Amino acid sequence: MTHRERFRRLMHFQTVDRGIHWEFGYLQETIDRWHQEGLAPEINVSEGVGSVETYFGVDPHWFVPVHFGLIPGFSGETKVLEKREKSQIVQYADGMIAEVQTEGVTTIPHYIKFPIANRDDWKRYKERLDPNHEARKYDWKGFGEKALRSDQPVGINLGSYFGVPRNWIGFENLAMMCYDDRDLVEEIVETLTELYLSQLSQALKECTVDFAGGWEDICFRNGPMISPQMFREIVGPRLKRVCDLLRQHGCDVIWTDCDGDVNLLIPVWLEAGLNCMFPLEVQGGSDPVPMREKYGKNILLRGGINKHQLSKGKKEIIDELKRVEKLVQDGGFIPGVDHRCAQDVSYENYKYYIREKLAMLGWRHDEIAHVWPIRHMKAEGW
Repeated sequence: MTHRERFRRLMHFQTVDRGIHWEFGYLQETIDRWHQEGLAPEINVSEGVGSVETYFGVDPHWFVPVHFGLIPGFSGETKVLEKREKSQIVQYADGMIAEVQTEGVTTIPHYIKFPIANRDDWKRYKERLDPNHEARKYDWKGFGEKALRSDQPVGINLGSYFGVPRNWIGFENLAMMCYDDRDLVEEIVETLTELYLSQLSQALKECTVDFAGGWEDICFRNGPMISPQMFREIVGPRLKRVCDLLRQHGCDVIWTDCDGDVNLLIPVWLEAGLNCMFPLEVQGGSDPVPMREKYGKNILLRGGINKHQLSKGKKEIIDELKRVEKLVQDGGFIPGVDHRCAQDVSYENYKYYIREKLAMLGWRHDEIAHVWPIRHMKAEGW
């Protein structure tokens, strides 16, 4: 089977020759550690040419481009307002101010001031989200010809409906705005939706895609930052318009990237037409096993391997793989680490995880042998 045939069959619960090997990337600190433990120094990026993903034999896929960003972007320099012992206060061109770590493990910055606080601030953004701007045009016909010939799964971005506004406004500020100025929140989400629909409708006229992926990250260990009912009211109908468009063009594998416990939002996503959960952060409450038990074949799954188990021993790694083994057998599931692979995972542990995961996915010995980091498996008697 080609990679594309395998993806289409697997995500429609049909038989395949072997499972799909996808991962979610690696923290730079993890790559730095692995260099000290035997990873070749020229393998120094997470994705792309010369990447760790390529080194570990991750199956390929690619995206048709769409332009959902601000045009033009905010001009001006990034200023360091204050230097501290292990961090610095930085002001960005759009007015955002954040405390950024300069030592230790890279983390999400601590945001101090957000660029949108009121309607006047929003106007600066809205004028940069014109769907008809000349810079948003692509040679989609050329990409369509490439997609038609591709033997790899082809995807497209479906946007972000609450995550991007959260980045612009701030978590607490957006939560308050949903009550204090609901109309403004609705306008922001509608403006983004119109942009997404414009770009997608043009791309999908020319390009056949196999999946669509978005981004939200609006959940924590205790659930979503917005009530499911409010999410259903504000986001649901708009997301449904986008999912309907995708399905009209034959794309029915649709996910969004959301960490934390997504369980309360799953019914809303399914109603809207988004049917795949990713990355299934297990410790955050998003375990793929009970999800499949509850929703059956109405739900597709990607991720779901608890990253914290990989930092332990071989037994824990095997136990974690066995935990999801039945999902692999049932189909509609692409297992992988449930976020970026963390710094506490040793190079040896990760090699072991990859080898055993590929075996669980039904890869032949000779296929596994082509994954460079485990070509020494004969010496280990495997």
